[in-house]
Amino acid sequence: MEVFLAQPRGFCAGVVRAIEIVERALEKYGPPVYVRHEIVHNKYVVESLKNKGAIFVEDLSEVPPRAVTVFSAHGVARTVEEEAAARDLPVLNATCPLVTKVHNQGKRYMSKGRSLILIGHAGHPEVEGTMGQVTGPVLLVQDVDDVAALTLPAETPVAYITQTTLSVDDTKDIIAALHGRFTDIQGPDIRDICYATQNRQSAVRDLSKLVDVILVVGAANSSNSNRLREIGTEAGIASYLIADGSELDPDWLKNARAVGITAGASAPEVLVDDVIEALRRIGPVSVAVLPGREENIEFRLPAELAAV
Repeated sequence: MEVFLAQPRGFCAGVVRAIEIVERALEKYGPPVYVRHEIVHNKYVVESLKNKGAIFVEDLSEVPPRAVTVFSAHGVARTVEEEAAARDLPVLNATCPLVTKVHNQGKRYMSKGRSLILIGHAGHPEVEGTMGQVTGPVLLVQDVDDVAALTLPAETPVAYITQTTLSVDDTKDIIAALHGRFTDIQGPDIRDICYATQNRQSAVRDLSKLVDVILVVGAANSSNSNRLREIGTEAGIASYLIADGSELDPDWLKNARAVGITAGASAPEVLVDDVIEALRRIGPVSVAVLPGREENIEFRLPAELAAV
């Protein structure tokens, strides 16, 4: 069986930074270090950090006084930041810099008197954090129908921002509908879309031209991993989201001569290797990496951890 690996796949720079912040905090301050929400949406990563001494909580009330606290890569609302400050918790902010950029864009648009529209998935931690970072109401739209349902007059000055795990392709129809709905509208440049989301989705489209089955390695609660599976399906290829090799169903591979593998931005390469080993237990496998965009972006760590 031929196995083709998408390029790029797996960890993005924001995820690498977030995990490294937790690991360096454990090294510098010693365990336990408290992390609000899963640092990234991947059970393997979370369990690995738990084994090193990280404790994951959903609410700051679960954090003891003066305990080192890390905010996850998805970002948090200002109320969470204010609660941490009121309790004098030493905080390390692992929010992805690209998410922080979206926060700043939203604040800038609103400071200019524009009504702010956020394109994203309701309930996602990044969306909740972004809506909580901006002073004033934020209108959330998830699809074109939501745009049509907006009650703002057409001449209202508006601006839009987007969840970072949505690509240009994911948002283009919604953005087009917003431009058709409003006469005075602004939004970020297309170059401000998260590079990792776009690159991984483009790589899956390339993969779909060569394979009979696509396996997406990632967590069920990972937005970007789910979207990769959807893109494979939309291309007419049987596509499955699996956490690791243990979830591989041999029935998926019947009559498949070529299998494609990719991984969401929060899935480590060790899980891709685990899936390949599961394939090898079924039969002989040859593995090739497709040519693709090389990612060399690195994000700076917080100053207090840079020298650890």
